Amino acid sequence: MNAAKKQYKMKGMLITEFELEVPLDWHSSDRNHNAPIKHRPTISVFAREVVDVNHASDELPLLLFLQGGPGGKSPRPMPGSPSWMAEALKTHRIILIDQRGTGRSSRIDTNLIRKMSAEEGRDYLLNFRADSIVADCEHLRKTVYGGRLFETLGQSYGGFITLTYLSQAPEGLAACYVTGGLAGLEEPAQEVYQLTYQRVIEKNQDYYARYPEDTSVMAKIADCLTNNKVLLPDGDQLTLERFQSIGILLGMGPGIDQVHWLIDEAFAGSDKTQLSDVFLEQVMNLTTYHEGPLFAVIHESIYGQPNKSTAWSAQQLRAQFGEFDATHSPLMLTGEMIYPWMFEQIASLRPYAGAANALAEYQDYAPLYDLEKLAKNKVPVVAAVYHNDMYVPRELSLKTVKQVANTQIWLTNSYEHDGVRQSPEVFCKLRELLLDQGGPLKVSK
Repeated sequence: MNAAKKQYKMKGMLITEFELEVPLDWHSSDRNHNAPIKHRPTISVFAREVVDVNHASDELPLLLFLQGGPGGKSPRPMPGSPSWMAEALKTHRIILIDQRGTGRSSRIDTNLIRKMSAEEGRDYLLNFRADSIVADCEHLRKTVYGGRLFETLGQSYGGFITLTYLSQAPEGLAACYVTGGLAGLEEPAQEVYQLTYQRVIEKNQDYYARYPEDTSVMAKIADCLTNNKVLLPDGDQLTLERFQSIGILLGMGPGIDQVHWLIDEAFAGSDKTQLSDVFLEQVMNLTTYHEGPLFAVIHESIYGQPNKSTAWSAQQLRAQFGEFDATHSPLMLTGEMIYPWMFEQIASLRPYAGAANALAEYQDYAPLYDLEKLAKNKVPVVAAVYHNDMYVPRELSLKTVKQVANTQIWLTNSYEHDGVRQSPEVFCKLRELLLDQGGPLKVSK
């Protein structure tokens, strides 16, 4: 099936847009996968190709960017931004795919979920995991690019997808760059959160070490939220636990400073006793999921292992870390954890509550990683592992390096989890590392 195509220029870049029809379910055993796509329920997948106008007619290698998340749409190209793209455009034709359920790729629809039972919603959402994203990418590669090999750049969750790609369709890959995304291959959600909670505590300690005066401001905010019913501009109540979730910022390069400047304007009025409108607006935007509910709904399922439920692991383990108790001083912020109460307190997530709970109980997960195939991997992989990564623990990344053949890493404490977005050095360093290994695989003619 041919993809819809649109082309235009933007300040030195030639942009081509594709929209493809793909099966909702690539993997169902009760369907004939040899049947034409049009005979199966479908969704659309959107991809945007970007190339330097001066190289538009050149046969450049294809670099597929795999966005973080889960539930993250691809970055929108701007002149010189993000920094990795400016570098990659010198040598590559870049492909930005909106992962299914995001951006312009058949976004997850709240009205559709509302019509489903909890189990129907769960089964629908299971079609949005990494294995389905890989199938979409392979369909794009074969139908739009005539089967040419992809190089991939996987940021964060994009690295998880990369490992699934190497497990399921390595024949489609020439090389893989991974930044902050070498996931554990065998560890269930409980083990992941055991490590990430400790890393979040360390990030809190770094925050208060940089801004010790914020301790009293945080205590004042906690007191206000504990003793008063505070409403956000959209009508949701701002509870203390919801406020603590702004700690998701702490693992990014500018995150500590962002939290500081957020609470710098927390109180209004001459007596400074009422939370300000600007503070409440900012907290609402940081803690709502109107733009991307998929991130919250399927978050723990990305760690789903066969025959084991995720069982709201972040909530279970939180009780083991007294530092996150409301009475702890200083107030500790949480990280990239999703909790069941979010589906009660946050308006944009309430329609997904039944499906989210059903996912938390689900045990029949298909494996995302083929350990035997990864151990024999031939595709060169280069990865940036951030020593202080708050979201993807380095301990798991370093174990994965030993399990995936032909992988080289750059272990650094110079950047946080979003290093590839903050500096061109990260992509350049990995490109050098790849060339030192002999470069991408070549297709024999």
